[in-house]
Amino acid sequence: MKEPLVPVIPMSHTAHIRSHRKPRRSATSSIALRAGVAGGVLSMAAAGASASASAAEPVTQTIELPTLTADLSAQVAQSAAATQQAAANYELRAERDAAAAKAAAEAKKDLAEAKKKAEAKKEAAEAARKAAAERANRSTERATLSASASASTSVSAPASGSVATVIAFLKAQVGDAYVMGATGPNAWDCSSLVQAAYKQVGVDLPRVSQDQSMAGTDVPLSSVQVGDILYWGGKGSAYHVGVYIGNGQYLDAANPSKGVVIQDLSGYPASGAVRVL
Repeated sequence: MKEPLVPVIPMSHTAHIRSHRKPRRSATSSIALRAGVAGGVLSMAAAGASASASAAEPVTQTIELPTLTADLSAQVAQSAAATQQAAANYELRAERDAAAAKAAAEAKKDLAEAKKKAEAKKEAAEAARKAAAERANRSTERATLSASASASTSVSAPASGSVATVIAFLKAQVGDAYVMGATGPNAWDCSSLVQAAYKQVGVDLPRVSQDQSMAGTDVPLSSVQVGDILYWGGKGSAYHVGVYIGNGQYLDAANPSKGVVIQDLSGYPASGAVRVL
Protein backbone atom coordinates (compact mmCIF):
# COMPACT_ATOMS: atom_id res chain seq x y z
CA MET A 1 0.00 0.00 0.00
CA LYS A 2 1.35 3.26 -0.99
CA GLU A 3 2.17 5.81 1.69
CA PRO A 4 0.59 9.17 1.28
CA LEU A 5 2.72 11.90 -0.24
CA VAL A 6 3.82 14.67 2.08
CA PRO A 7 4.18 18.03 0.43
CA VAL A 8 7.75 19.51 0.53
CA ILE A 9 7.97 23.18 1.34
CA PRO A 10 11.20 24.81 0.11
CA MET A 11 13.28 26.51 2.90
CA SER A 12 15.86 29.28 2.84
CA HIS A 13 19.48 28.18 3.01
CA THR A 14 19.98 30.37 6.13
CA ALA A 15 16.90 29.27 7.91
CA HIS A 16 18.82 26.97 10.22
CA ILE A 17 21.15 29.83 11.43
CA ARG A 18 19.97 31.61 14.55
CA SER A 19 19.58 35.37 14.14
CA HIS A 20 22.25 37.52 15.92
CA ARG A 21 20.53 40.87 15.58
CA LYS A 22 20.24 42.64 18.95
CA PRO A 23 16.90 43.91 19.96
CA ARG A 24 16.50 47.64 19.40
CA ARG A 25 16.50 49.95 22.37
CA SER A 26 13.95 52.59 22.80
CA ALA A 27 14.77 56.12 21.72
CA THR A 28 14.31 57.42 25.25
CA SER A 29 16.89 55.05 26.69
CA SER A 30 19.43 55.92 23.97
CA ILE A 31 19.10 59.67 24.57
CA ALA A 32 19.46 59.26 28.32
CA LEU A 33 22.59 57.15 27.89
CA ARG A 34 24.18 59.68 25.55
CA ALA A 35 23.42 62.55 27.89
CA GLY A 36 25.03 60.73 30.80
CA VAL A 37 28.17 59.92 28.87
CA ALA A 38 28.49 63.50 27.63
CA GLY A 39 28.05 64.87 31.13
CA GLY A 40 30.76 62.64 32.50
CA VAL A 41 33.20 63.57 29.76
CA LEU A 42 32.54 67.26 30.33
CA SER A 43 33.06 66.86 34.07
CA MET A 44 36.36 65.10 33.53
CA ALA A 45 37.51 67.77 31.04
CA ALA A 46 36.61 70.55 33.44
CA ALA A 47 38.48 68.85 36.27
CA GLY A 48 41.55 68.28 34.07
CA ALA A 49 41.55 71.87 32.85
CA SER A 50 41.30 73.16 36.41
CA ALA A 51 44.20 70.98 37.52
CA SER A 52 46.25 71.99 34.48
CA ALA A 53 45.59 75.67 35.10
CA SER A 54 46.55 75.28 38.74
CA ALA A 55 49.80 73.47 37.83
CA ALA A 56 50.85 75.91 35.01
CA GLU A 57 50.19 79.12 36.91
CA PRO A 58 53.65 80.50 37.89
CA VAL A 59 54.45 81.70 41.31
CA THR A 60 55.36 85.36 40.92
CA GLN A 61 57.58 87.32 43.26
CA THR A 62 58.31 91.00 43.29
CA ILE A 63 62.08 91.67 43.03
CA GLU A 64 63.08 95.20 43.79
CA LEU A 65 66.12 96.62 41.95
CA PRO A 66 68.74 98.03 44.25
CA THR A 67 68.93 101.78 44.13
CA LEU A 68 72.22 103.42 43.14
CA THR A 69 74.00 104.77 46.13
CA ALA A 70 76.30 107.80 46.06
CA ASP A 71 79.41 105.54 46.19
CA LEU A 72 78.25 103.45 43.24
CA SER A 73 77.49 106.60 41.24
CA ALA A 74 80.98 107.89 41.99
CA GLN A 75 82.54 104.60 40.89
CA VAL A 76 80.60 104.68 37.62
CA ALA A 77 81.72 108.27 37.02
CA GLN A 78 85.35 107.38 37.80
CA SER A 79 85.20 104.40 35.45
CA ALA A 80 83.82 106.57 32.66
CA ALA A 81 86.52 109.20 33.27
CA ALA A 82 89.25 106.52 33.26
CA THR A 83 87.93 105.10 30.00
CA GLN A 84 87.90 108.55 28.42
CA GLN A 85 91.45 109.27 29.65
CA ALA A 86 92.69 105.93 28.29
CA ALA A 87 91.17 106.73 24.91
CA ALA A 88 92.81 110.17 24.94
CA ASN A 89 96.20 108.65 25.87
CA TYR A 90 95.90 106.08 23.07
CA GLU A 91 95.06 108.79 20.55
CA LEU A 92 98.00 110.93 21.75
CA ARG A 93 100.37 107.96 21.54
CA ALA A 94 99.16 107.18 18.02
CA GLU A 95 99.74 110.79 16.98
CA ARG A 96 103.26 110.74 18.45
CA ASP A 97 104.09 107.45 16.69
CA ALA A 98 102.83 108.85 13.39
CA ALA A 99 104.88 112.03 13.87
CA ALA A 100 108.00 110.02 14.71
CA ALA A 101 107.54 107.81 11.64
CA LYS A 102 107.07 110.89 9.46
CA ALA A 103 110.17 112.55 10.91
CA ALA A 104 112.23 109.39 10.34
CA ALA A 105 111.07 109.17 6.73
CA GLU A 106 111.89 112.83 6.14
CA ALA A 107 115.32 112.42 7.75
CA LYS A 108 116.04 109.42 5.54
CA LYS A 109 114.95 111.38 2.48
CA ASP A 110 117.09 114.38 3.50
CA LEU A 111 120.11 112.11 4.02
CA ALA A 112 119.66 110.53 0.60
CA GLU A 113 119.39 113.97 -1.00
CA ALA A 114 122.47 115.18 0.87
CA LYS A 115 124.46 112.17 -0.31
CA LYS A 116 123.26 112.74 -3.86
CA LYS A 117 124.28 116.40 -3.72
CA ALA A 118 127.68 115.50 -2.25
CA GLU A 119 128.28 112.99 -5.03
CA ALA A 120 127.25 115.55 -7.64
CA LYS A 121 129.54 118.15 -6.07
CA LYS A 122 132.41 115.68 -6.00
CA GLU A 123 131.86 114.77 -9.64
CA ALA A 124 131.70 118.46 -10.60
CA ALA A 125 134.96 119.16 -8.76
CA GLU A 126 136.65 116.24 -10.46
CA ALA A 127 135.37 117.40 -13.84
CA ALA A 128 136.64 120.93 -13.15
CA ARG A 129 140.03 119.56 -12.16
CA LYS A 130 140.27 117.51 -15.33
CA ALA A 131 139.16 120.46 -17.43
CA ALA A 132 141.83 122.66 -15.85
CA ALA A 133 144.42 119.98 -16.44
CA GLU A 134 143.43 119.70 -20.07
CA ARG A 135 143.60 123.48 -20.51
CA ALA A 136 147.05 123.54 -18.93
CA ASN A 137 148.13 120.70 -21.16
CA ARG A 138 146.96 122.45 -24.30
CA SER A 139 148.75 125.68 -23.38
CA THR A 140 152.08 124.09 -22.52
CA GLU A 141 152.16 120.88 -24.50
CA ARG A 142 154.14 122.17 -27.49
CA ALA A 143 156.69 124.01 -25.38
CA THR A 144 157.22 121.27 -22.83
CA LEU A 145 157.36 118.22 -25.09
CA SER A 146 160.71 119.25 -26.47
CA ALA A 147 161.93 120.31 -23.03
CA SER A 148 160.90 116.98 -21.54
CA ALA A 149 162.69 115.09 -24.28
CA SER A 150 165.84 117.14 -23.67
CA ALA A 151 165.63 116.62 -19.92
CA SER A 152 165.19 112.88 -20.29
CA THR A 153 168.49 112.61 -22.20
CA SER A 154 170.65 115.21 -20.48
CA VAL A 155 169.52 114.74 -16.86
CA SER A 156 169.81 111.08 -16.03
CA ALA A 157 172.56 110.99 -13.45
CA PRO A 158 171.72 109.02 -10.29
CA ALA A 159 170.74 111.08 -7.27
CA SER A 160 173.22 111.47 -4.46
CA GLY A 161 173.31 112.90 -0.94
CA SER A 162 170.11 114.39 0.45
CA VAL A 163 168.35 114.12 -2.93
CA ALA A 164 168.92 110.34 -2.86
CA THR A 165 167.21 110.23 0.54
CA VAL A 166 164.19 112.08 -0.86
CA ILE A 167 163.95 109.74 -3.88
CA ALA A 168 164.37 106.63 -1.74
CA PHE A 169 161.54 107.73 0.56
CA LEU A 170 159.25 108.44 -2.40
CA LYS A 171 159.90 105.07 -4.04
CA ALA A 172 159.17 103.32 -0.74
CA GLN A 173 155.62 104.74 -0.89
CA VAL A 174 154.80 103.42 -4.39
CA GLY A 175 151.56 101.45 -4.21
CA ASP A 176 150.09 103.47 -1.31
CA ALA A 177 146.56 104.82 -1.67
CA TYR A 178 145.57 108.31 -2.76
CA VAL A 179 143.15 109.94 -0.32
CA MET A 180 142.41 113.64 -0.40
CA GLY A 181 143.70 115.23 2.83
CA ALA A 182 145.61 112.12 3.97
CA THR A 183 149.16 112.55 5.31
CA GLY A 184 150.45 108.95 5.49
CA PRO A 185 151.84 106.60 6.38
CA ASN A 186 149.79 104.40 4.00
CA ALA A 187 147.68 107.01 2.21
CA TRP A 188 148.61 110.41 0.76
CA ASP A 189 147.48 113.22 -1.45
CA CYS A 190 149.95 114.83 -3.90
CA SER A 191 151.23 117.67 -1.72
CA SER A 192 151.40 115.68 1.57
CA LEU A 193 153.65 113.10 -0.13
CA VAL A 194 156.02 115.80 -1.44
CA GLN A 195 156.07 117.53 1.95
CA ALA A 196 156.87 114.26 3.79
CA ALA A 197 159.64 113.35 1.31
CA TYR A 198 161.54 116.63 1.79
CA LYS A 199 161.01 116.55 5.51
CA GLN A 200 163.32 113.50 5.53
CA VAL A 201 166.25 115.82 4.77
CA GLY A 202 165.14 118.75 6.95
CA VAL A 203 163.34 120.84 4.31
CA ASP A 204 160.05 122.19 5.68
CA LEU A 205 157.68 122.71 2.73
CA PRO A 206 154.17 124.23 2.80
CA ARG A 207 151.29 121.78 2.98
CA VAL A 208 149.37 122.54 -0.24
CA SER A 209 150.37 122.40 -3.90
CA GLN A 210 149.68 126.08 -4.56
CA ASP A 211 152.25 127.15 -1.94
CA GLN A 212 154.75 124.44 -2.91
CA SER A 213 154.83 125.81 -6.47
CA MET A 214 156.08 129.06 -4.96
CA ALA A 215 158.86 127.46 -2.87
CA GLY A 216 162.58 127.39 -3.81
CA THR A 217 163.93 128.57 -7.17
CA ASP A 218 162.16 128.42 -10.50
CA VAL A 219 163.71 125.93 -12.91
CA PRO A 220 163.01 125.74 -16.67
CA LEU A 221 161.53 122.41 -17.66
CA SER A 222 164.41 121.96 -20.06
CA SER A 223 166.82 121.99 -17.10
CA VAL A 224 165.03 119.94 -14.46
CA GLN A 225 167.15 117.68 -12.26
CA VAL A 226 166.42 114.71 -10.01
CA GLY A 227 164.72 115.96 -6.88
CA ASP A 228 163.09 119.05 -8.44
CA ILE A 229 159.42 119.62 -7.66
CA LEU A 230 157.13 119.61 -10.69
CA TYR A 231 153.77 121.37 -10.62
CA TRP A 232 150.71 121.45 -12.86
CA GLY A 233 148.63 124.61 -13.27
CA GLY A 234 149.69 128.21 -12.73
CA LYS A 235 152.50 129.18 -10.37
CA GLY A 236 150.84 129.98 -7.05
CA SER A 237 147.61 128.28 -8.20
CA ALA A 238 148.93 124.80 -8.98
CA TYR A 239 146.44 121.97 -8.55
CA HIS A 240 148.98 119.09 -8.56
CA VAL A 241 152.63 118.40 -7.67
CA GLY A 242 155.14 115.57 -8.05
CA VAL A 243 158.92 114.99 -7.90
CA TYR A 244 161.19 114.41 -10.89
CA ILE A 245 163.19 111.16 -10.45
CA GLY A 246 165.19 111.16 -13.74
CA ASN A 247 164.94 109.41 -17.09
CA GLY A 248 161.91 111.48 -18.07
CA GLN A 249 159.86 110.14 -15.16
CA TYR A 250 158.27 111.61 -12.07
CA LEU A 251 156.72 110.14 -8.94
CA ASP A 252 153.44 111.41 -7.48
CA ALA A 253 150.28 110.53 -5.58
CA ALA A 254 148.24 110.68 -8.76
CA ASN A 255 144.55 110.08 -7.99
CA PRO A 256 142.22 107.64 -6.16
CA SER A 257 142.34 105.11 -9.01
CA LYS A 258 146.15 105.03 -9.38
CA GLY A 259 147.48 105.88 -5.91
CA VAL A 260 151.25 106.54 -5.60
CA VAL A 261 152.92 105.71 -8.95
CA ILE A 262 155.85 106.45 -11.26
CA GLN A 263 154.80 108.00 -14.59
CA ASP A 264 156.35 109.34 -17.81
CA LEU A 265 156.55 113.09 -17.99
CA SER A 266 155.81 113.00 -21.71
CA GLY A 267 152.40 111.53 -21.02
CA TYR A 268 151.40 114.36 -18.67
CA PRO A 269 153.75 117.35 -19.17
CA ALA A 270 154.22 119.62 -16.16
CA SER A 271 153.53 123.34 -16.17
CA GLY A 272 156.67 124.30 -14.27
CA ALA A 273 159.35 123.23 -11.75
CA VAL A 274 161.07 124.54 -8.62
CA ARG A 275 164.28 123.43 -6.91
CA VAL A 276 164.57 123.34 -3.11
CA LEU A 277 167.79 121.29 -2.74
